[in-house]
Amino acid sequence: MSEWQGNRVFWDEALKIIQQQVSEQEHVMWFQQIEYTESDEDSITVTVPSSFYRDQVKQRYLDLILKTLRQLSGRSFQIHFSIAKTEMVQEKTYQETRDDTQKRNDQSPSEEKKQNPGNSLPAPGLNEEYTFTNFVVGDNNRFAANAAIAISKNPGTTYNPCLIYGGVGLGKTHLLQSIGNSVWQEKDNAKIVYVTAEDFTNEFIRSIQENKTHLFKNKYRKADVLLIDDIHFLQKKHETQEELFHTFNALFDAKKQMIFTSDRPVSEIKDITERLQNRFTRGLTVDLQPPQMETAVAILKKKAEKQGVYVANDVINLICQKITTNVRDLEAALTRIIAYAELVNKEVSLEVAQRQLKDFFSSPTQNNITVDVIQRVVADYFNLSANELKGKKRTRQVAFPRQMAMYITREITEASMTDVGLEFGGRDHTTVMHACQRISSRMRTDPTIEDIIQTLIRKIKEEGSRA
Repeated sequence: MSEWQGNRVFWDEALKIIQQQVSEQEHVMWFQQIEYTESDEDSITVTVPSSFYRDQVKQRYLDLILKTLRQLSGRSFQIHFSIAKTEMVQEKTYQETRDDTQKRNDQSPSEEKKQNPGNSLPAPGLNEEYTFTNFVVGDNNRFAANAAIAISKNPGTTYNPCLIYGGVGLGKTHLLQSIGNSVWQEKDNAKIVYVTAEDFTNEFIRSIQENKTHLFKNKYRKADVLLIDDIHFLQKKHETQEELFHTFNALFDAKKQMIFTSDRPVSEIKDITERLQNRFTRGLTVDLQPPQMETAVAILKKKAEKQGVYVANDVINLICQKITTNVRDLEAALTRIIAYAELVNKEVSLEVAQRQLKDFFSSPTQNNITVDVIQRVVADYFNLSANELKGKKRTRQVAFPRQMAMYITREITEASMTDVGLEFGGRDHTTVMHACQRISSRMRTDPTIEDIIQTLIRKIKEEGSRA
């Protein structure tokens, strides 16, 4: 047996072992489309459908593949990925897709009609401003943006369903509707249905009251692409969940695309039936993070350019340094600075920006993080009640979350240790001091504690922004 033939045996056997270690959905989605191509002494080349597919397999499973091959062969391999030629012809980078969209925007109506088989009018129910062209991509959202592009090219195929999650103001709705707008422009007679989970619920209730459930089912189960925003709204709405479950099955069986958004991972949404949770996570899940400095700068420059206003780099940099929460807050701050400068007939200077940002941070929407909010978020995270955090129980299940809540309160509010103690059941300041010291010590030795703290702070800030 030649070397490459032996490696083929190792590869096939490794896939059989891995199949026993991953879910059926994962195996079907990520492994069945990998094809062994060739190998030499210490490397194996495989072919995958697309670069997006390659990146997903490398990120999710490459370590597992290499470990399994090493266990079987006693040797270390490198895995090289080749993109299928048929896909290479069709596949474009994110930037190429943006360029294509821009070219269509520059064409005359007659040129567009000849070259584009889709629709020239805006998609019903979608904001035509939400396109891939004006979505600024950075490290915080590149994976999600590429996923959205891949879905818009081939809806209803590999990445179905898709769940996009992230905090308030990070671009979930923008990406969601960009998919709808892209499919609408590219595919003639495509039926795109966009709805918030709240509106879906209200429509469902109204259809029952008016005895028109057949019309409701027909609307949603005949969609080519179904876009549902904010599925976390479905908590405790069991009848609506049941209806969405059956709608999901009908569309999935018909190979119709579904994309959902949420402000948190599905696993953190309380009171959603397990079978619906399984449906949401059957396909691809991507997340959006707050933009890093470079991306934030690019977002504000694009925003200023769109408004036709010159904003100096030092002003944009100041905004990005001061506001690190989300895109919505960044744009709101810039809009406020520009509006003030126009109203008082001044240039958008650093002095104006500093004054307006000071006012911006002292506004009520920026000061809604209270101890009550912290206690509620921490309690919810650990499946406790806020009263338990304030109560007398000293079991580990309660004491450790309580110490975390005290630590976070000291970190992100101006409450003194005495104030914190009073908010947590009338404890004295030495108890609060001990709690903060213990959490600080644990964070230095256990990275997972710091991850939990950062996750909680993010959730608390998001909750505060809604208040």
